[in-house]
Amino acid sequence: MGAISYRHDLPQTREVLLADGGLETTLVFDRGIELTHFAAFPLLDENVGKAALIDYFVSYIEIARRVGAGIVLETPTWRANRDWGALLGYDENALDSSNRAAVAMLEELRGASPDVTIVISGLVGPRGDGYQPGQQMTAVEAEAYHRAQIATFADTAVDLTTLLTANYVDEAIGFARAGRSVGLPVVVSFTVETDGTLPTGEQLGDAVNAVDEATDAAPVFYGINCAHPDHFVEVLTSGDDWVGRVGLIRANASRMSHAELDEAEELDSGDPDELAAAYVSLRRDHPGIRVIGGCCGTDHRHVGAIADACLR
Repeated sequence: MGAISYRHDLPQTREVLLADGGLETTLVFDRGIELTHFAAFPLLDENVGKAALIDYFVSYIEIARRVGAGIVLETPTWRANRDWGALLGYDENALDSSNRAAVAMLEELRGASPDVTIVISGLVGPRGDGYQPGQQMTAVEAEAYHRAQIATFADTAVDLTTLLTANYVDEAIGFARAGRSVGLPVVVSFTVETDGTLPTGEQLGDAVNAVDEATDAAPVFYGINCAHPDHFVEVLTSGDDWVGRVGLIRANASRMSHAELDEAEELDSGDPDELAAAYVSLRRDHPGIRVIGGCCGTDHRHVGAIADACLR
């Protein structure tokens, strides 16, 4: 493990950190890079692809440096789990190597930027589609399924592991239990539909409470990603205790629904300044939100605007 480690003292428990934007949509729509099954981790296997990933992450480190903030960088491993790996021709050993290579890349970037606090998160994605739960696992099945990737992360320089775009409760429970079993801090980030509910129809607050109850509140905090603030801001006004457990927002630039985004042939990048203003309101009303970045359709312009509006 590298000399720098925040695993036992996460800066985002004390201060506001940035996150990056929509990696996959940036690569596909802005860089013209084809991602089979929307998977970015295979780019690590060749020099041009790895260079594109490095260029992407460096642009966000520069934003953090400019505003004097730290940043959480997620490994490009949202699809680097067993089922998606099999579709891409990666067996268990190859996935282990890819996950390790992703961490090593970010560790090198952290070493090259000692003036910026860079927290490395081992990114886990859902077993199925990010927008549709499909065939759902039990919590026990989900724990077993995600443990291999999380155990790999635990043996690297990652500071925590994050499940992005969780869309049902049992997978989130299994992920959190797997992280806890190997000693990694965990963050669970749910995605919601335009009405603020999970794709299963579950209420966001019920999902947070269910995961906390089943895991003895294992997550450091919860997040919301892959939805526009308009889709969930009202849900956060309940005043219920669970709202205080939300610590990460990585919103879409677009107000389109998941179904509409799936069908879209062009990227809806929204308005960076408008999105930044929404983050200012979210942070004002919910100061416990301490990691702020973007998701689908966002890039360095959006995160830069968010950083200027919230942190300068």
